[in-house]
Amino acid sequence: MPSISIKGQSMPESPIRKLVPYANEAKKKGVHVFHLNIGQPDIKTPVIALKAVKSSNLEVLAYSQSEGTEAYRTKLANYYLDKNVEVSHQNIIVTTGGSEALIFAFGSIMDPGDEVIIPEPFYANYSGFTTASGATITPIVSRLEDNFALPPIADFEKLISPKTKAILICNPGNPTGYLYSKTELEQLSELVKKHDLFLIADEVYREFCYDGEVHHSIMSDDSLHQHAIMIDSVSKRYSMCGARVGCLVSRNKEVINTALKFAQARLSPPTFAQIASEAALETPTTYFTEVIDEYVLRRDVLVNGLETIPGVKVAKPKGAFYCVVELPVEDTDHFAQWLLSDFDFNGQTVMVAPAAGFYVTPGLGKNQVRMAYVLNCEHLKSCVQILAEALKVYLAR
Repeated sequence: MPSISIKGQSMPESPIRKLVPYANEAKKKGVHVFHLNIGQPDIKTPVIALKAVKSSNLEVLAYSQSEGTEAYRTKLANYYLDKNVEVSHQNIIVTTGGSEALIFAFGSIMDPGDEVIIPEPFYANYSGFTTASGATITPIVSRLEDNFALPPIADFEKLISPKTKAILICNPGNPTGYLYSKTELEQLSELVKKHDLFLIADEVYREFCYDGEVHHSIMSDDSLHQHAIMIDSVSKRYSMCGARVGCLVSRNKEVINTALKFAQARLSPPTFAQIASEAALETPTTYFTEVIDEYVLRRDVLVNGLETIPGVKVAKPKGAFYCVVELPVEDTDHFAQWLLSDFDFNGQTVMVAPAAGFYVTPGLGKNQVRMAYVLNCEHLKSCVQILAEALKVYLAR
């Protein structure tokens, strides 16, 4: 029998999606499942984006340029200028989601066996992207007790080896919701320049910052021109997850030229999705004001509710729409599955993402889950009640 590759066997499964079969079975039994496991916003996609596709007069759905249409990249550059990021369309490669942008970045700067330092917990698919690239994650632990702030910079420096090529952060963070301060980013900037590393920042949640906090992009640091690689996407910003349009941004010409070769190998990003994404850039700022106000309400309903449950600890997010929650159970993988297969409260249950899959250090995250507050406030109140009842039953077994 032909064998599967070692790389294929090493690819991790998604902690976000692996429980889907159990959720489907629960739904077949008539149980309503509240999905807190995945960052799929229920916020409406801007009408202007949908209209752009519907009103298109294309007669041939042709390839675009491998790097994306110049019109879209030029409008993106103008959008970034408003965010204090000065780049041209030539610094941008449009990708099939932020995921492909990360794959292009890893492929462009890392060889098999090279290392990337990432604060954990981190977006679970980073593990898959590094495995696919033949690279290795060197984790550095951030802690719930510190609200998942950046670990001490001296601890980063201790982990740097001859194989280290980059440091990767998500800002604001998935799964933690942590928003890095300007001081923290300046510390990372000095470190990567000192050791001649790349600093990759996944900034797909930049629009979602709360409590008067401000997002600082690594692309705003002029001293990082040769070191900074920014990852971006329309998925969360405009509630366009299905468009699968992201981008890689860098002023390092060698990085862009190399990433372009990966882009050429997959031909081009989707044409209709670029049309929608280009139109979405004309979304009025009032859209984001309303969306952010809604997410703050949702965050407070969920976090404040969770804090009333005995034994539960939660870090308060400063951005994005996720929180990491510590539960009074030993194994949240088992608990999350049990919620779907063996429990309901008045015909309802909750689906969460076990947090062990957001770590690579063995044993960490076993008593944590990630929750995405992408449901309306009434549903989130129901989720808190369901979780409180579920823990009573689970712990009394």
